[in-house]
Amino acid sequence: MNIIEIQNLSFNYRQGRLLEDLSLSIAPNSFWAMAGANGVGKSTLINLLTGLLKPLAGQILIEQKPLSCYSHNELAQKIAVVRQEFIPPFGYSVMETVLMARLGRRDFLLFENADDRQIAQQALEDTRTAHLARRPLNTLSGGERQRVFIARALAQQTPILLLDEPTSHLDLNHQVRIYDLLKQMQIQQNKTILAATHDINLACQYCDYALLLGPDGRFFTGPPEEVFTPQTINQVFGVRGFQAIVASQPFFLPLGKFAKDAGKQGL
Repeated sequence: MNIIEIQNLSFNYRQGRLLEDLSLSIAPNSFWAMAGANGVGKSTLINLLTGLLKPLAGQILIEQKPLSCYSHNELAQKIAVVRQEFIPPFGYSVMETVLMARLGRRDFLLFENADDRQIAQQALEDTRTAHLARRPLNTLSGGERQRVFIARALAQQTPILLLDEPTSHLDLNHQVRIYDLLKQMQIQQNKTILAATHDINLACQYCDYALLLGPDGRFFTGPPEEVFTPQTINQVFGVRGFQAIVASQPFFLPLGKFAKDAGKQGL
């Protein structure tokens, strides 16, 4: 049984159609990367999966149940989301921000209990943000906030985790740590993960499958090493480059006209 089924999904804005007849089956306990050029519908697909947007055609099933049949609280117990980093308008502390993820689990209780605080504390420790627990969220750097938002998603304790560019604003050290953490959550907690990303090299190292969205409605799915080829990358991004095998996985280096190695690769 697939945990997510996307069936013949189409969506458009006034300025044009983004997704066209997209079908995708996501098995439980799998790690998917979603890539594509800016504006092709990655964030839109996340919003469709969370019910914030309604499709023009087609449907989405979560655990074989149509998305439209879920209440807000029911869906919050199935899907947690980490959106692109933003600065919150209120001065909530880091701990308060993470504890908000527990609201859908409290059965009308207004205040968190000891279990909620323990779960929130563990999520902070997993993302290496426990030392920031008392800090106001709006005083943190962009990278620190991003890790706090991932902690909040982990504290929600859902089987599905959706992330919109989870390593944006992060340095190399924390990019790797976040992907290590996500892979650990997949393996140890059986989470199903879909992460929109521009880093196809990290996707090849950590993800089981990839969805590559093209600007013309085309899409490619499969193992990352089969999806992220020089041919598909050129088709989708309009970029040529050099691909090599590092250890056992492909590594792609985009090369522009004036790159030092562009002439050597005949670009």
